[in-house]
Amino acid sequence: MKVIVLGAGVIGVTTAYYLARAGAEVLVLDRQREPGLETSYANAGELSYGMTSPWAAPGIPMKAVKWLFMRHRPLFIYPMVSPRMWSWGLQMLANCNEEAYRINKSRMVRVSNYSKQALKDLLADVPLDFDLREQGTLQLFRTQKQLDGSKADQDVLAEFDSPFEVLDKDGCIAVEPGLQHVKEKFVGGLRLTADRTGDCRMFTQGLAKKAEAMGVQFHYNVNIQGVTTGMDRVEKVLTDEGTHEADAFVCCMGPFAPSLLRSIGIDAPIYPIKGYSITLPVTDGDAAPQSTIMDETHKVAITRLGDRIRVAGQAEIAGYSAKLGAHKTDTVRYVVNDLFPKGGDVSKAEGWTGLRPMTPDGTPVIGKTRYANMFLNTGHGTLGWTMACGSSRAVADVVMGKTPEIDMDGLELTRYGT
Repeated sequence: MKVIVLGAGVIGVTTAYYLARAGAEVLVLDRQREPGLETSYANAGELSYGMTSPWAAPGIPMKAVKWLFMRHRPLFIYPMVSPRMWSWGLQMLANCNEEAYRINKSRMVRVSNYSKQALKDLLADVPLDFDLREQGTLQLFRTQKQLDGSKADQDVLAEFDSPFEVLDKDGCIAVEPGLQHVKEKFVGGLRLTADRTGDCRMFTQGLAKKAEAMGVQFHYNVNIQGVTTGMDRVEKVLTDEGTHEADAFVCCMGPFAPSLLRSIGIDAPIYPIKGYSITLPVTDGDAAPQSTIMDETHKVAITRLGDRIRVAGQAEIAGYSAKLGAHKTDTVRYVVNDLFPKGGDVSKAEGWTGLRPMTPDGTPVIGKTRYANMFLNTGHGTLGWTMACGSSRAVADVVMGKTPEIDMDGLELTRYGT
């Protein structure tokens, strides 16, 4: 079977790998010069198995209003004349209730837990170097109210068998010694012990090389212009290098998937949520983070990646703008300076911005479509790196006519009535 994978981010590359492992002839098309140069380029570096949760949650609308008045706020909304933006936003608001949160959380955790095992299996087959650390994530609380409020999260973690520890100030310093320099700025934390960290771009590029050695073809600098259909099947992909035919197609185009899919009558409610990060060199290993710290107040993640520190956060609803404004990384710079002032050199930081493909319920869209040979693996939001191996392994099984090892109920596009 010949399969064309559209997109060479972490989702597209892992999909190609699993398809090749299953015996498919695979061609990957991407507009960039190499894999992992868009959303996968400089994300937070978290494999957030314990922190897998939808953004749409009870209380979020009220928090969003409060965030608007923070100087270093985690959310920016630019009101635009965009029916798609407002439609997506209303769908997200409709999911901000307890019942929807439980359903969406359970679906996401299903993919996340499967992905944790899938990554372990993958690395046993094809060892990769991507600054992997297995030291968990520390959710850091600056106020007692935040710490007390984490009880609800603890209940959910216990329900889904996600291991955790509730830590006081000394406990936080024990796992992250660099915090001893700012111990007056927090009261405690929630440590997700199963979480891992690693450089998503390094993983993506390393796995692409392994996949290439398995026979996967990668065509870079190729602009995908559309697809043609006949009856209930996709026939060809149209690109600026010509047309490509295949037996099956998998769309892994992240935030750019909806425009392609709309051209063939598929409405995928995915919207780009812009995020920012900086990457800076470690100057003092003992004063730098050892794993990932999530600052609950500013929703910023600080992650150790070898001899570098990655600081990522913010959610900006501003359409498809990829512009990195002069002061757009001010919040992430502020947070790393505030919590790890001696750990890294912010003056040497590399700034980055990228678009996260977000569904209104937080769950990715994976599996079948109305076309018998068109499949989806997209809409992972901020958890593409976390869910990549699990969702890709499942989709590869579906494409190859096998029954996936996880239940696909609620993961396909049909949950939106499409």
